Amino acid sequence: MDRFRRASAAALLTAVALTGAVGGAAASSGVPAPPSGERAQDLAERPAISAYATARSIAAWEEFRIHGAARNITSGTPVTLQQRQGERWVTLPATIRTTRSGEYSMRVKLGITGENALRIVGGGAVSPVVRTTVTPVVPPAVPAASPTTVR
Repeated sequence: MDRFRRASAAALLTAVALTGAVGGAAASSGVPAPPSGERAQDLAERPAISAYATARSIAAWEEFRIHGAARNITSGTPVTLQQRQGERWVTLPATIRTTRSGEYSMRVKLGITGENALRIVGGGAVSPVVRTTVTPVVPPAVPAASPTTVR
């Protein structure tokens, strides 16, 4: 969670530095200078990972996939699925290694009904949140037995 906060804060500070929007109105002398070439290069080389779900809504325990790509992460790095449960991110037993090109695709089955917030972590990177709604499984209706007469 701490890593996620730091990544979010870094992204926000980068956006503020690049747009020059500090506070309400910036004075002409108070506009921060754009990051130096070395600083911008450091930001571009940070590990990053994307995540996409193949389904926005599924039945409980129905299989779907989460896939994406990692950037600036060594190939073969394990990436793990996390699920938001209350105020915590819980690591689920779903881990896969990135390919040579940095991609991954994992099969997922969820049983917690309602909206599920998921993310992928690995190699020092945290993906954006992916949301999938899980609906309860409704058992099929059993036809009523017809009365039989015994003679």
